[in-house]
Amino acid sequence: MPIYEYAATASGCAHCTGHFDVLQKLDDPALTQCPECGAPVERLISAPAFAMGNTHTLKESHAAKHGFTQYRRAGGGVYEKTAGKGPKFISGD
Repeated sequence: MPIYEYAATASGCAHCTGHFDVLQKLDDPALTQCPECGAPVERLISAPAFAMGNTHTLKESHAAKHGFTQYRRAGGGVYEKTAGKGPKFISGD
């Protein structure tokens, strides 16, 4: 069963003012109001979260082999390349 993310479209309670998650079946209708206060809510589109059983796919050599570039935060808004093609460093400046 997927976890859907909702947010209030108008002022609501502490539960729905930010985002809240609901575990629902695929064929369940989307919520239209907050289960706590009844404020109107809408379902948000969010990135799917799933885990694969192959931890080797996260290795840097595997990313480079498939054409991806991987960067790691070096600090201060600077990222250094750990695998793949591209510049050695990326910064926000």
